[in-house]
Amino acid sequence: MQKNMLAIAVLASLPLVASAQSSVVVYGVVDASVAKEDTGLISRTIMASGNQSTSRVGFRGVEDLGNGLKGIFNLEAGLAVDTGAADSVLFGRRAVVGLQGSFGTVTLGREYTPIADVAKASDIFDQGFYGTNLSSFGGGKLTRRISNSVNYRSASMSGFKFGASYGLGEIATGPSQNLAGVSAEYTIGGLYLGAGYHTFERIAAGDDKEMILGAGYKIGKFEVRGNYMNADIKLGAEYEQTNLGASYTMDANKFMFNYTRNELSTGAKGTGLSFAYSYTLSKRTNVYAAASKMSNNNLGTFGIFSAGSNFAPTGAGAAGKDPMGYTIGLRHSF
Repeated sequence: MQKNMLAIAVLASLPLVASAQSSVVVYGVVDASVAKEDTGLISRTIMASGNQSTSRVGFRGVEDLGNGLKGIFNLEAGLAVDTGAADSVLFGRRAVVGLQGSFGTVTLGREYTPIADVAKASDIFDQGFYGTNLSSFGGGKLTRRISNSVNYRSASMSGFKFGASYGLGEIATGPSQNLAGVSAEYTIGGLYLGAGYHTFERIAAGDDKEMILGAGYKIGKFEVRGNYMNADIKLGAEYEQTNLGASYTMDANKFMFNYTRNELSTGAKGTGLSFAYSYTLSKRTNVYAAASKMSNNNLGTFGIFSAGSNFAPTGAGAAGKDPMGYTIGLRHSF
């Protein structure tokens, strides 16, 4: 952990050296909140490193290679504001190098999946706050990031964008653990439409399949977004999540609401209602509050996720419990 923090500190000095040759930017988000989290079995008050956004520091570079071609890189590390600790994987959030031009962008390394692109664009919470669709990613669900990957994102063509990724499992024998994914997105005016699909070779019996359909529409100060996600996991149950959210912006105030429905092929179901409020203090700083409750049926153990923390009923007597949480926080970006 100390080595990770030292590496970040050393890299932070790079712009002073590299700026004469190319453009290198240090950026980040520092987000801290105080929250009450109740799983239905236990309750606790915590300080979380981010509810709206995961706290992070990143390094982004661009070099002009001529003829419209650019060399690019991005290294992004997560950190915990409440303890000062770095993530166990130093640049686990994103670590890519690539080329960018009129053809689009090609990156190599650890990258967001095509489905992740659509999920963020169709989440009214922008994948922050209690009740975000981040709960649809992880074990037995959909895939958000892939290591050892080759990725392509097209430039916008009359509002259309296309994406493709191939992640290498680097397995010599047996199922390859390779992931292949594609996405298509369309934006015109206030309308957004997106779709993504993955296949993941985890076992010899057949590939896992993941998909998303997303949409959004913005008119004036009002916006709606929603999505449907499905993960057909061969070694587990089929998982589905549906989201429908709305927001209204009034000067420095933004009010947000999201409805979530989770379902497993085992019969487990959970319905969530979430609210968030943000007040902008400046271009880079805001304060916020959020609250969420998940109502599970007698088989459900679904939990509540935010950008920086998550909780769910676990252990004996967990099925049918209804977790809930609320928080207030402060976020600054640089």
